[in-house]
Amino acid sequence: MTRGKLRVYLGPAPGAGTTHSALADARRRAADGGDVVVAAVHTRHREGTLALLEGLETVPPLPSGAVDTAAVLARSPQVVVVDHLAHTNGGRSANEARWQDVEELLDAGIDVVSTVGVHHLESLNDVVKQITGVRPEETVPDQVVRRAAEVELVDVTPQELRRRMAHGDIHPAERVDAALSSYYREGNLAALRELALLWTADNVEEGLSRYRGEHEIRSTWEARERVVVALTGGPEGETLIRRAARVAARSRGGRPQPSHLLAVHVVGPEAIGRPLTEDLVRQRKLLAELGGTYHQVIGSDVPKGLLDFARGVHATQIVLGSSRRRPWQYVFGPGVGAIVARESGDIDVHIVTHEQVGSGMWLLPRPGRGVGEHRRVTGWGLAGVAPAVMAMLLLLPPFQGVGLSSDAMFLMLATVAAAAVGGLWPALASAFWSALLLILVLSPYHGRPPVSLDNAVALTAFLSVGVLVAVVAEMAARRSVQAARGRAEADMIALLAGSVLAGNEPLQALLRRIRKTFGQRSATLLERVEGDRWRAVHSVGAPACEAPDDADALVTISDSLALALRGHVLPAADRGVLWAFAAHLGIALEHQRLEWDAAEAQRKVAGNRIRTALLAAVSHDLRTPLTSIKASTESLRATDIELAPEDRDALLETVEESADRLNRLIDNLLDMSRVQTDSVRPKIRPIGLEEVVAATLIGLPGGAVTVDVPDGLPRVSADAGLLERAVANVVSNAVRHNPDPDVPVLVAASSHGDRVQLRVVDRGPGVSDEGKQRMFEAFQRLGDAPQGTGVGLGLAVARGFVEAVHGTLTPEDTPGGGLTMVFDLRAEGPGTEDETRERGADAGPGR
Repeated sequence: MTRGKLRVYLGPAPGAGTTHSALADARRRAADGGDVVVAAVHTRHREGTLALLEGLETVPPLPSGAVDTAAVLARSPQVVVVDHLAHTNGGRSANEARWQDVEELLDAGIDVVSTVGVHHLESLNDVVKQITGVRPEETVPDQVVRRAAEVELVDVTPQELRRRMAHGDIHPAERVDAALSSYYREGNLAALRELALLWTADNVEEGLSRYRGEHEIRSTWEARERVVVALTGGPEGETLIRRAARVAARSRGGRPQPSHLLAVHVVGPEAIGRPLTEDLVRQRKLLAELGGTYHQVIGSDVPKGLLDFARGVHATQIVLGSSRRRPWQYVFGPGVGAIVARESGDIDVHIVTHEQVGSGMWLLPRPGRGVGEHRRVTGWGLAGVAPAVMAMLLLLPPFQGVGLSSDAMFLMLATVAAAAVGGLWPALASAFWSALLLILVLSPYHGRPPVSLDNAVALTAFLSVGVLVAVVAEMAARRSVQAARGRAEADMIALLAGSVLAGNEPLQALLRRIRKTFGQRSATLLERVEGDRWRAVHSVGAPACEAPDDADALVTISDSLALALRGHVLPAADRGVLWAFAAHLGIALEHQRLEWDAAEAQRKVAGNRIRTALLAAVSHDLRTPLTSIKASTESLRATDIELAPEDRDALLETVEESADRLNRLIDNLLDMSRVQTDSVRPKIRPIGLEEVVAATLIGLPGGAVTVDVPDGLPRVSADAGLLERAVANVVSNAVRHNPDPDVPVLVAASSHGDRVQLRVVDRGPGVSDEGKQRMFEAFQRLGDAPQGTGVGLGLAVARGFVEAVHGTLTPEDTPGGGLTMVFDLRAEGPGTEDETRERGADAGPGR
């Protein structure tokens, strides 16, 4: 059976119009005679969406929200519309997510039209949270969308989305202000739009690559410019990178993107695992600053490896440097540039001149770079002393029978020792000194003339052996130093990256680590304010740098950030690691600021929600008792009617009850304000729970509460006023939700070690696990709460007051049904009175 085709409408944010587009697509197909049904659609009661749904055949989803795949398969349409691909199925559905329902329909050969927001793509989940401060709970694997036959972007500008939100086309009116000031900020929407555009572009590029591969197309299609710059590992690489960046920027009209500028270094198989040279480290840093990427290719044929890479990334231009060969070296064949230009086909090749042209390359390592100072000094000592000592020993009687060739081997041993320890120059000195001793001292001693062919050959052998051994020793020393340094740098950077990504390395600690690692007096993170003015964002040590010019070592992180070290100038070898530290410093700063932005956004969302709820409370919960008071007083003051005494008493009772209710609501509002502004100042002292519980029962109906507080219960450390208020709120809430007056609410206390628990048990409808998480939020009333029973602050105030006296208030399920609220308080212990006095006599009362 042929698998069905999936068409996905991708949107940058909720409200972009993906559902509208999917239904419009379905209507077009149906008008063309197609067999179309709608299996799942989220209209959100929008008039335009409901109008598009009219006239289309629907297959209702299951109660869990899952697509009724059995009914759709039985109906067997050509096309089925399944909205919101990332939807999570509830209940006991066969599939956890809707995209799995869609996979079943596709496997059955049915075409599917679906929708998804870029914020629901699994790979972008963390990025969306950083941008908006909200992590999407529902996601769909990227490969599900990438396998779609068609992905159409429903693009919309941030301004248009905000207009739709302001007109109430996306959210209800009471949620508009909060949404516009948080998730639907213009910057957030612009970033989400860019994510959607980039993801769609990458998806199109993948499809293009598959098409070219399936049709074996090797020629370059200039859909967009891609510039590849070839690096040799030499110092000319920086010139080539800058030239290639200008080419890429000119072709794109601005700063190159990572997919537009690519640098490649072709190395032989024998070079696998070698650490990067200092030149390549600097060039990789420069690439990152210019928006490019670095790649390493293994291959023994450099031109072929370079061209294969360029064709693989669909490059349109290649930038190479002019050859560093000397003129006589061209007898061995043409250079890499000439071969690449000849075989590049339709890829343009730029050969750029540079300062290293014709300078040649050292065939052997430069002397002195791999051997430390101590070894060089020791090597020079061996070069001067060892040949002389060896010659003196060979002149002693025990060695009189040894021939001249054996003497030469002993002297060569001294030369090898000097070469192995000190490197090239001590080896040459030792070889020359040994040759002189052999020719001028030992040859006459054995009866040979100083000037002879044998001595000339010996001198040449000494010099050759010394050079070769010195070269091998220096290469081994250099590789050992590079490997050790590379391991240390890799371990350091891995540790640093892990700590930064885990959020365990704050900026100050990171700067301290940089200062300690590089032995500097101070480390300062500078940020450009405007023009040439800079300010220190964070600094450790003294004296701090106030501007980049004050630094002994400076690393540019971005156009507006720089890391400045003061102490001593760093060698070039340390700058690569320092740049890695600086890059992580920039990431840490951005991470910190994103956290601040997210926290600020959450505060604004909470503030908007509270303001909206408060307006609702003022418009209903506070207005209701005022209305009752006004109506009753008008009736009492009326002169045209005669009220019976019992009617007058009833009206006065209504006024009194409404005033009490209004007073309670205002008290809760004031208490919540105190809790949220952290202005509660408890006066902790030992109190008895029996006193608190007795005070909370005043005003409650008789028989509504049963109390079980043992006489020998330990006293608790708390503020009497705050604890009484908290218990009263919880008990009154339990009485209000208790369905059976004949089964009273139970208030029971017990002690457990150094803690005392007070449990308020009701037999009401209970609360779901999700409701238990929300019931303590300000202005939160669960779905079963009747209107007019309060503004939803009682439990929020109760928890705030209990936590203020160092206790906890947690909900539990009552066995057999209902809800139990548990107060966990600290029992009075030795020193409680003293601790109370130490808090200060100026601590205000709890109420």
